[in-house]
Amino acid sequence: MKRSSRLLASLLLGGAIAVLGRDAAAQSEVLQVLDPSMTLTPTAADYAGDHVDITGGSGLRIRVKSNSGAGSIVYVKCADAAPRVALPDLLVKTQTAPGTGGTSLTSFTAVTAFDQRLWSTGVSQSSFLQINVDIRIKNLFAYPDAIAPGTTSYTDNLTFTIVAQ
Repeated sequence: MKRSSRLLASLLLGGAIAVLGRDAAAQSEVLQVLDPSMTLTPTAADYAGDHVDITGGSGLRIRVKSNSGAGSIVYVKCADAAPRVALPDLLVKTQTAPGTGGTSLTSFTAVTAFDQRLWSTGVSQSSFLQINVDIRIKNLFAYPDAIAPGTTSYTDNLTFTIVAQ
């Protein structure tokens, strides 16, 4: 099957900055989304493999820091009421190593409408750490293109949150 136009998937990303505890100076978590939007444009090879990826330094980048002695957890979710890319087809992972005593999502996992753990540390992260988030959209043929030349856009919003452990 030859496709004359391409799927254009955009992700609009929201970041949460959380300050927890009674005294904000005593305990705080900071999350910054460095790439507020991403565009994945499949190639012929992507259609042959039925998925498109954006990974590593080319993927989505966030920065985190926390002065919580117990560490922090970064969550991701897609709370769109009607996501354009079906959530089972929108996958994320990170190749960024977790902090001491923490974990990271190291294999592509479908995004859900609820918080799911992406990365964590069990100790304070006093300086900013960049976390690279890999994104995959699978099942490309489930997303029809318009008959006319050009692209068809599908947009979903991801929300990242950081909380103290």
